[in-house]
Amino acid sequence: QLQASGGGLVQAGGSLRLSCAASGRTFSSKTMGWFRQAPGKEREFVASITWSLITDYADSVKGRFSISRDNQKNTVYLQMNSLKPEDTAVYSCAAAVPTGAYVTWGQGTQVTVSS
Repeated sequence: QLQASGGGLVQAGGSLRLSCAASGRTFSSKTMGWFRQAPGKEREFVASITWSLITDYADSVKGRFSISRDNQKNTVYLQMNSLKPEDTAVYSCAAAVPTGAYVTWGQGTQVTVSS
């Protein structure tokens, strides 16, 4: 199971740090991802991190967001800086299987950026 937290209301230019706590003993071997879904839009990829700490980001967040993980705490983080109103969305974390498909999803946490 995955439990996301850390969302909230922030002004444009501000920062938030999202956390996603995972249960189970295989967390350290999994690729973890963050996704977001804005009202009326499809869910989109935000960032991912592999077991070997290789990261990937959507172009829209490169240079502003940073994904990291703490395998001792079974937690993945998303540090979001220089937030923009267009970053407003429900953010969800997910765990991938070896094929790369994200099959385990946590509940989302709302991020609202005011202008």
